[in-house]
Amino acid sequence: MSTAVVAISNQKGGVGKSTSAVNLGAALAGLDRRVLVVDMDPQGNATSGLGIDRASLESSMYEVLLKGVDLEDSIEPTSTGRLFVAPATIELAAAEIELVSTMSRELRLKSALENSLDQYDYVLIDCPPSLGLLTLNGFAAATEVLIPIQCEYYALEGVSQLLKNIELVQRSLNRDLEVKGVLLTMFDGRTNLSADVAAQVREFFGESTYRAVIPRSVKLSEAPSYGEPIESFAPMSRGAIAYRHLAGEFLARHEEVDGE
Repeated sequence: MSTAVVAISNQKGGVGKSTSAVNLGAALAGLDRRVLVVDMDPQGNATSGLGIDRASLESSMYEVLLKGVDLEDSIEPTSTGRLFVAPATIELAAAEIELVSTMSRELRLKSALENSLDQYDYVLIDCPPSLGLLTLNGFAAATEVLIPIQCEYYALEGVSQLLKNIELVQRSLNRDLEVKGVLLTMFDGRTNLSADVAAQVREFFGESTYRAVIPRSVKLSEAPSYGEPIESFAPMSRGAIAYRHLAGEFLARHEEVDGE
């Protein structure tokens, strides 16, 4: 099976990108897959959510993208077996500016990943909430895009621009890139709004939308402050169960296709 490289992206903040990178990664690792989470967001939420102390890091994705540090030298193990992270620090914010004058600036991540792909079954790239050079690097390196969409007002606002940017990347940088997954997050079954938004998203994206839905959950919100995925923090919570369902559906899509 070839390694699937999944860019998790939505230019809106607070839609569950980092939460999904961490918890889908942990759920896949729990199903005996080797997973690398690449944190491309200067906020470093996926890094801290996996229990990595950013202050103690010798190198991070900033050094990989701009200083020529080997990706393998920056990768950190996590408390979850088979789950690894290429961490981000706030220095990565400077990369948006520094990459502008760099050769092959959109392909830095793709180049960095090349020698590491055969060590992992899945690579999940946590993109920042923007459509700048860091996200472009994620799209250029990825085989597909997973779009988390929160079940709240204006959920689809900006998605058309995201899709246009993906089309531009397909034409100029990565013809193999596809939107293969849309994930409904922050679903509140007590409200008509969540149900209405979910119906709109399913109508717009069709079968690309995962059946698994991530609920609004206190446990999911608390887990990052303990540096743990929901799978180890509260394994019987609704959030943990939802991400396990997502991981099962994710594998069925990917490994069924590869086996055809």
